[in-house]
Amino acid sequence: MADYDVIIIGTGPGGYVCAIRCAQLGLKTACIEGRETLGGTCLNVGCIPSKALLHASELFHESNHNFKKMGIEVKNQTINWEKMLAYKDDIVFQNTKGIEFLFKKNKIDVIKGWAKIQGPGKIAVDSKTYHCNSIIIATGSEPSSLGDLKIDEKKILTSTGALALNKIPEKFTIVGAGVIGLELGSVYARLGSDVTVIEYLDEITPGLDMETAKAFRKILTKQGIKFILGAAVKNAKKSGSKQIVNYQLIKSKTNERLETDLILVATGRKPFTEGLNLNGAGIELNHYGQIKTDENLQTTIEGIYAIGDVISGPMLAHKAEDEGIAIAEMLAGQAGHVNYDLIPGVIYTSPEVASVGKTEEQLKEEKRAYKVGKFSFIGNGRAKAAIATDGYAKILADANTDRVLGGHIIGPSAGDLIHEICVAMEFGASAEDIARTCHAHPTFSEAVREASLACGNGPIHS
Repeated sequence: MADYDVIIIGTGPGGYVCAIRCAQLGLKTACIEGRETLGGTCLNVGCIPSKALLHASELFHESNHNFKKMGIEVKNQTINWEKMLAYKDDIVFQNTKGIEFLFKKNKIDVIKGWAKIQGPGKIAVDSKTYHCNSIIIATGSEPSSLGDLKIDEKKILTSTGALALNKIPEKFTIVGAGVIGLELGSVYARLGSDVTVIEYLDEITPGLDMETAKAFRKILTKQGIKFILGAAVKNAKKSGSKQIVNYQLIKSKTNERLETDLILVATGRKPFTEGLNLNGAGIELNHYGQIKTDENLQTTIEGIYAIGDVISGPMLAHKAEDEGIAIAEMLAGQAGHVNYDLIPGVIYTSPEVASVGKTEEQLKEEKRAYKVGKFSFIGNGRAKAAIATDGYAKILADANTDRVLGGHIIGPSAGDLIHEICVAMEFGASAEDIARTCHAHPTFSEAVREASLACGNGPIHS
């Protein structure tokens, strides 16, 4: 007889959300977790602590640059790094304790230890074996390494080490201009570090709408972050207390070097499946090392499912959450569903960058006729009042039907504003539908309405 209806391996955003939905739908549920605390990478050493430092560093920057303009006189602002890290740790503690509370509330059992799948419905944790009707793998991802850059979390770091430095570095070099690198680069640049980002490609934020990526880089450059694009990092050598980063400019084949205090390797993440015994259990991987799943998130073994960063698709917490809810509903006999075309992406710098749906490059590749509506935040009254006019809202709509195909925003609260476009696209709305919806004044959201108006007869305020 099975101990549980469902056992979920991992308590990150995908795992814990899946567990709660399973329990809500009447399934007897347990979660296996190898960490001391619940929440996975996201809550412990990822999304949540990085947002805490982003918020704190942004307020520090505001106090130095904009308070005086608003009539707020603050003198001799200093950073107490120890207290800032303690604030970050407290936010993590609150969130992980919150999950513990939700598990108790929903009567979800937590099994501490590292799971080894022995076959369908059978998992070993240490010396004990558990039986269930369905297994869901939600073990997330880990940072990818890069060639001869040997991670030691002291001088050559992953995001985990970069969130717990013993002091703010004078010079900080980041390898990789993706979301993680730019967010943490923003933190330390605002706190006074000399930040340089080295990127292999010719533009930052791979996959982002190209116009938006270029505009974003210009804003970050204005904030003091330096970029070396089209460069391959070869290695790093110790030189006294410093590190020498050796890299080659791809087009010219010129070898260059850069002296720095610390190096953050932010070249992406890979599925974390160590110790799960996937091969022994007959679970197949694709050529990227991701677990193969079908349209119902089932692996190559019946009764074993996988969600989140261990399968294909964007490595985003909210994608994992949606998959967790979908598989829980399917196991309960309902019709779970994930719309993979409408998963928003957000970069939590200042200003934020958010996108959903198609980019211009994708639409051109598909040879699809489209129109662009754009509105700058410099024409938005609320943005002016907040001294946050960098960026714009951009709507891409079908040239014939006016149906919204994509949205791209750089600006204040972009990560929140993008969801208006997500909802519109989910229900097949046109740009005119957004334009004809009354928006409160003065709000940042009016920029989205103006961008939608720009798809028609034109915006009002530009």
